[in-house]
Amino acid sequence: MHRELAADVLVVGAGVGGCAAAYAALRQGRRVVMSEPTGWVGGQMTSQAVPPDEHPWIEQFGCTRTWRQLREDVRTCYRRDYPLTDAARATAALNPGNGFVSRLCHEPRVSLAVLEAYFRPYEAGSRLTILRGHVPVAADVDGDRVTAVTFEGEGERVTVTAPFVIDASELGDVLALARVEYVTGAESRAETGEPHAALVADPANVQALSWCFVIDHDPTGDHTITRPERYDFWRTFDPGLNPSWGGPLLSWSATHPVTLEPVVRTFDPVAPRPERGPMDLWTFRRIADRNTFRPRAYASDIVLVNWPQIDYVCGSIIDVPADEAARHLEAARELSRSMLYWMQTDAPRPDGGTGWPGLRPRGDVTGTADGLARAPYIRESRRIRGLFTVKEQHVGLDARMEATGLPAHEVRAAEFDDTVGIGAYRIDLHPSTGRDNYVDVGALPFQIPLGALIPCRVRNLLAGAKNLSVTHITNGCYRLHPVEWNVGEVAGLLAAWCGLRGRVPHEVWERETLRAEFQAHLCVE
Repeated sequence: MHRELAADVLVVGAGVGGCAAAYAALRQGRRVVMSEPTGWVGGQMTSQAVPPDEHPWIEQFGCTRTWRQLREDVRTCYRRDYPLTDAARATAALNPGNGFVSRLCHEPRVSLAVLEAYFRPYEAGSRLTILRGHVPVAADVDGDRVTAVTFEGEGERVTVTAPFVIDASELGDVLALARVEYVTGAESRAETGEPHAALVADPANVQALSWCFVIDHDPTGDHTITRPERYDFWRTFDPGLNPSWGGPLLSWSATHPVTLEPVVRTFDPVAPRPERGPMDLWTFRRIADRNTFRPRAYASDIVLVNWPQIDYVCGSIIDVPADEAARHLEAARELSRSMLYWMQTDAPRPDGGTGWPGLRPRGDVTGTADGLARAPYIRESRRIRGLFTVKEQHVGLDARMEATGLPAHEVRAAEFDDTVGIGAYRIDLHPSTGRDNYVDVGALPFQIPLGALIPCRVRNLLAGAKNLSVTHITNGCYRLHPVEWNVGEVAGLLAAWCGLRGRVPHEVWERETLRAEFQAHLCVE
């Protein structure tokens, strides 16, 4: 079966950025078609099961109005539908999981419910079509315009035509299909001038992906999974990083991301440490703290495993043959299953024993049979060659101090005349497929330049996710949820704004009067 659809805006990928793009265009009265391969909209927050990693000041600044509303709607959902304690219900900045990594650690189905509620009226009104379970397989191009994208899934083939296309896919799929100029992996220091760039460029050197999973603890049960086929390999696997990881990947020892010195992390589901922090893995990414809820509502905390031990560094899935990508994805899944099996059987316990067979994978939380997320957590994708590229010199703390001669307490990130948003996060690169260890350095609260969303050549396509024009280094601070939402929202608003005025994004960026008009539009949106 082959269907044909037409829309004002086509959004490819319904991750964090894609949802923001579609929602923005819909609010402007546009007709939108949005695709999503996993069936769950929301990307990092839902199908990848990662709560919104955010900077510690997110409650005060650093996001758009709609992102803040999304956060509050998640809290409202808990207050309305969940058996919270009176104290938790009265907490303005409710953090259901009380995890350290985020001010809003929560279960993926909650953010899924909130996002689905945003889209339901538009689907009912026939203004939004979501192609769930569909992946892009081809693109039609006419000169410097993408005229259509074809999808396959659910036993059908669908071709969508639209005057504006937003690539919000996790890997920048449309860039490859439509032959839009893009960059992958690590640029060289000679090319970008960045202090932390690689000496030699390597397009295949990307940050590790992680196949996250969710667990709780049943102290009287035995939930040990089937021993993974290659468990012995992963049990002794040394990732061979530079600087060295310091031992097997599956252990409580890990490299400290900033100092690169070995540190021992704690883990105890029976008697969790009372303090929250990055060195305690049980509380680090906990998405449900049972003490947040009334007695007996939750038999255990619920914890997301998105830890260094499951960072998959054995190969990239970008621009490789399909069978090779599938092999790496399955290996990443097996690494995560091996981590779970190790914790259930071989991991050293504080009492001198080994393993917690009561650790239970929570497939009901992730929407899967095995407790693994529906999709891998992708940290780095293809990146457009944009009208402007954000480099470390624009946002890195040390680089800005060197460039300006100002001390740390006075220096600011570069200001852009075409700014369309803000963000704040460290330059945080996880170990990579090129076997680089962490790159984790300070960054200043930064702006998002419009030119980084617009390809140099193609006139009607916009970056709507992590595929904006940043470098391998600055991807480390532009890849987080609030920034991806901001990028997607601006892409959706710009596509709608241009469509209603007969303009193209390049004109808005090039003409100061149009740019100022669009920036004013953003301020009231």
